[in-house]
Amino acid sequence: MPAVVLEAEGLVKRYGGVEALRGANFQVCAGEVVALIGDNGAGKSTLVKCLSGAEQPDGGRILLEGEPVRLASPTAARRLGVETVYQDLAVAPDLDPAANLFLGRELVRRGLPGRLGMLDRRAMRTQAAEHFQRLGVILPRADIPIGSLSGGQRQTVAVARAVMWASKVVFMDEPTAALGVVQRERVLDVIRRVRDQGTAVVLISHNMPEVRAVADRIEVLRLGRRVARFTSDATLEQLVGAMTGAIEAEDVA
Repeated sequence: MPAVVLEAEGLVKRYGGVEALRGANFQVCAGEVVALIGDNGAGKSTLVKCLSGAEQPDGGRILLEGEPVRLASPTAARRLGVETVYQDLAVAPDLDPAANLFLGRELVRRGLPGRLGMLDRRAMRTQAAEHFQRLGVILPRADIPIGSLSGGQRQTVAVARAVMWASKVVFMDEPTAALGVVQRERVLDVIRRVRDQGTAVVLISHNMPEVRAVADRIEVLRLGRRVARFTSDATLEQLVGAMTGAIEAEDVA
């Protein structure tokens, strides 16, 4: 079995009198796609926020490659190799794909031009093209503003940006929401390529056929804790049963 990259043990998170996480457990290994599913209010978003540094848990612990860590902020998580692709994309529509990939991490030119803040746009476009090619991302032009691309193309750029900087884990929150069938399949293909390159991928989705198509394992949250873990051949009835409380088992073949 591949090494566990990121793990949550007994995470607790309270918002006033509401306990969003009640001792939640979770783990993802290198080179696998783990789907995190559950009904509305199950605690999925809160768990992801804790594991990506956006929220601080009130109890439990987070381990990165077996070592306890404190993810004080999303920036701190990114420094440790944990990236997140949000549903709202968070891309800069007026910039081209390469500029979006290096947003906040721009390359500067050598020597005096670099000290004066001049960007090395040629190097960024070259590296971006190589990265897109590795992931199988096809775009109409390298210099087109990302706002001119289709929804699926913008999403693949957002995924590619996260993957470019994630050395450990990428969280993907509903990455195919509002996409058509063809665009959705392209995004799923990028997710598979990311997994095959050895990066751990956590997919948060309500789309059960999509989950079963791309996930190697499925973890189910209900009422703030993990209630079941499934292999990729789980049936739709098993998944729905775990989400609704009809099935409760930590490991189901």
